Amino acid sequence: QVQLVESGGGLVQPGGSLRLSCVASGSISRIAAMGWYRQAPGKQRELVADITSGGRTNYSDSGRGRFTISTISTDNAKKTVYLQMNILKPEDTAVYYCIVRTEGTGSYYWGQGTQVTVSS
Repeated sequence: QVQLVESGGGLVQPGGSLRLSCVASGSISRIAAMGWYRQAPGKQRELVADITSGGRTNYSDSGRGRFTISTISTDNAKKTVYLQMNILKPEDTAVYYCIVRTEGTGSYYWGQGTQVTVSS
């Protein structure tokens, strides 16, 4: 089992920056990949970026060049994934969800979501 706690959302003006954080605890040694999805009102949930345990990253077209995903293990019990978002646009407004995929069974775990609103 993996537990996820997200933070860092909020209201920001166009052109601004935000950093989202997601702390994973529990069976973190089994984490194969971590990532971020987002869902805007009336739209399907979509991938923003993900990163494997080996450090390979993948970005959606909408985030490439503006967003950076990274991870850090602060101790043997927790692993954090960050999403640094720069040059934010109104179309980035959405609920952002952290996701973790584990090895073996390939189970997926989702965070509770954090709201990001880009507006002047």
